[in-house]
Amino acid sequence: MKKFLALIAIVALCSGSAFAACGKKVTSEGTLKSYDAEKKTLVVEAKDGKATTITLTPSTTGADAIASLVGKSVKVVAEHGKADSVAAGS
Repeated sequence: MKKFLALIAIVALCSGSAFAACGKKVTSEGTLKSYDAEKKTLVVEAKDGKATTITLTPSTTGADAIASLVGKSVKVVAEHGKADSVAAGS
């Protein structure tokens, strides 16, 4: 019985760690400092002065208008440094 309970505890701990830190979305709001169309990366400078480099993916929404947003306020939602959506800020 002890071995069975120990086995159940090990399986529960291992399966829980397999899903850790997935799905964390980060919203970056600030000025779009630069956009590199060749590398598909953009740099957003937040209001506190911290610059964040984000990579575009084929599924990024709003990617077609990024070149016109350089120097303007933007809101970027990203997961693990890869953009999910890019929109003009307020």
